[in-house]
Amino acid sequence: MTMLLNVVDYIRRNRVSTTEVADCLGKTGAIPGVVAVNRGHFRVGKVFWAYAWDETNWPVHEQIEAVPEGAIVVVDDLGCGGRAVFGDLVAKYLLLYRQAAAVVVTGTLRDAHRLVKENWPIWCAGFNPVGCFNRPPSVPVDADLYQRRRELYTGAVAVCDDTGVVVIPEQVLSAEFLRKLELIEAQEDIWYECVDRRKWSTYRTICLKDYLNQPPVETPMEGVADP
Repeated sequence: MTMLLNVVDYIRRNRVSTTEVADCLGKTGAIPGVVAVNRGHFRVGKVFWAYAWDETNWPVHEQIEAVPEGAIVVVDDLGCGGRAVFGDLVAKYLLLYRQAAAVVVTGTLRDAHRLVKENWPIWCAGFNPVGCFNRPPSVPVDADLYQRRRELYTGAVAVCDDTGVVVIPEQVLSAEFLRKLELIEAQEDIWYECVDRRKWSTYRTICLKDYLNQPPVETPMEGVADP
């Protein structure tokens, strides 16, 4: 838990992007097809996982009663047939009354006009006016799919920004991963220095890494005595 909090705190304080986090995960970790409903939101936190299947959101309504404050709620579409998992009422319940930090849905949502109007921090795979049914599931959830998703999201951290959503699995949350985040932040600073200040090409900077054989750039005030 301590390492999870350390990673979350570092990402939040330094606003580490999903792009950088995915790079630290070896170019992996993104939830496919999920995009921001509203621009400009940045969220990071522990995942609360919920799921829907059999074209009904009945299980979601039941599961989200336990959402803790500050969680990134990931609602997984495990078989909704393209139907919207829910709309603005559930989103409002999660974000205002359960005080979730963000809502991420691997399927579609409806009531897009309300979600946009309220400027809520929501990520999803699109919109559909046709929603899920509201009845108990008539068949059990696919056991293999459930187990894979449960292993991915249990104890995980999600990072959400304009580029998408990246999930950091629990087993990756370590001092080594925190160090990777620190190093990639430093690398980004060096790359921008090389391109913006040294006017190098991106090929020379990113591919050849010529900066490893060059002295650091002197800032305008370096070497100037205090008045």
